[in-house]
Amino acid sequence: MYIGCHISIAGGVFNAPARASELGCEAMQIFTRSPQGGKAPELTPEVILKFKEQCQENNIEMTVVHTPYYINFASTNPRISHGSVAVIRDELERASLLGAKYVMTHLGSAGELSEPEANAKTIEALKKSLDGYIGSAELLIENAAGSGKIMGSTFSQIAEILKAVNHEKLTGICIDTQHSFASGYDWRDFENTLAKIDSELGLSNIKLIHCNDSKTELASRKDRHEHIGKGLIGEAAFENITKFAKEKNITMILETEYDFVKEDIELLKKFRG
Repeated sequence: MYIGCHISIAGGVFNAPARASELGCEAMQIFTRSPQGGKAPELTPEVILKFKEQCQENNIEMTVVHTPYYINFASTNPRISHGSVAVIRDELERASLLGAKYVMTHLGSAGELSEPEANAKTIEALKKSLDGYIGSAELLIENAAGSGKIMGSTFSQIAEILKAVNHEKLTGICIDTQHSFASGYDWRDFENTLAKIDSELGLSNIKLIHCNDSKTELASRKDRHEHIGKGLIGEAAFENITKFAKEKNITMILETEYDFVKEDIELLKKFRG
């Protein structure tokens, strides 16, 4: 398993690997476009080649792609729901060109829909996104912190969606430790929490871990990341999470602030041993 963090692509995606290497990353997460919206930068053959060369030179073993923030499959606005389908497919194709292993996405909000209605709409949209897709990058659903009617805050809901979509390229989930803590999964009670996740989802469906401590208390429903050991999840829990990730060969990606992310990476490497 590899350890890394989210990296800026300012100036071009090919600049990310050297930035990642400077922080001690073995893996990295990137956006391939602005997360707020707008046209995606073209991935020309020259850009792709330079990116892959830089990954090799800087010993970046795995790249994962985070989709833009505006994805919302259950939106009742056709422009947003159709746009979400198109962007997911485009990100999968772009990630495949770059040689990225995974694309991860949030599901969006149920809005004015009931949970069953929102689930059905999300399942339909994911099926459309993957229809005819034969690229190498795999799609993962990321769990949410659970504010408002945001979807994917329980692993049972995500499991239902995975089962219903039933596509070989939707391979599992990216589990965010802070989001799960905020939605009521207590990593400090490690064995019981792991058993709960296993019963709801199945541990084999965990393909990637976003490793973030929490500024807010258990079940706060708030998305507030903190540096490892400086938040309310605590260092001991992350030692257990890292050992689990190592045993299952699951890469860990930090999404903490750049000021101390290097120290976070070093700490996780120490836990890995």
